[in-house]
Amino acid sequence: MTLDQLRIFVEVAAREHITKAAAALNMTQSAVSAAITALESRHGVTLFDRVGRSIMLNQTGRLFLKEAQSVLSRARAAEAALTDLAGLTRGELQIMASQTIGGHWLPARLVEYRRRYPGVTLDVRIGNTVEVADAVEGGHVEVGLVEGNVSRPLLSSQVIATDEMILVAAPGHPFGDGRKIGLNDFKETAWVLREPGSGTRLAFDRLLSRSKTGLSDLDIALVLPGNEAVLGAVEAGLGVTLISRSAASAQLRGGLLLELLFAPIPRPFFLLHHTQRYRSKAADAFGALIEDRMP
Repeated sequence: MTLDQLRIFVEVAAREHITKAAAALNMTQSAVSAAITALESRHGVTLFDRVGRSIMLNQTGRLFLKEAQSVLSRARAAEAALTDLAGLTRGELQIMASQTIGGHWLPARLVEYRRRYPGVTLDVRIGNTVEVADAVEGGHVEVGLVEGNVSRPLLSSQVIATDEMILVAAPGHPFGDGRKIGLNDFKETAWVLREPGSGTRLAFDRLLSRSKTGLSDLDIALVLPGNEAVLGAVEAGLGVTLISRSAASAQLRGGLLLELLFAPIPRPFFLLHHTQRYRSKAADAFGALIEDRMP
């Protein structure tokens, strides 16, 4: 069993599609198929069920996937340690950010990092807060960036910036008549919310916990898995949402959305690291860059 076979297996498992995995790996379809077949034949197991032209991870494959990911994570850590001996002239940094940070706050910092350290390859992924924390804890990425406070024994959490959560609606919404909005008014409108597990949804749930109003008391029109989808629904006049000011900034400037008269809620951004895994110089340099650019 080789690391290359494990990498190929993980890619195929993620996509459950040989052709798509081959494209992601920049390999031929036949080479990917041969690697999977060799892995299965060498150890006398079947990792995928072949149904017609489809390929699906079976129970054996699901159990092996966790081990394969763990081995690849340790291999990346070992490679990072060797790369550090040569300074920041080469290497790779895996970063995962929640949607608000990844879509609005992070890009300028990635550009600056790339300018300073052109030899370091950046692998950037996007997910919600829970998905980011899981990825850092599982060793799939080295650096996590989230809006929600994460309390896990194996993760360190450092505040790196502060945003604001605001209420927005389309122009013409009844809440936009200049009156102050309170928690007791929340029952008077429809709501568009982010999905559970996102930092934005966590902020909304915490806001509700300050009152006697529960989620079941509200008219929840839609729950959507992304800021752009939420903003689009609100722009179309479906209702009100609580969202990051940075995420809604373009729509606010363009007059597509209106900020309602509701006290903004400060919300910090957090940098996550694993406390027991090797921290590369590339990750340390990223942390230092963020501190340099903090407002």
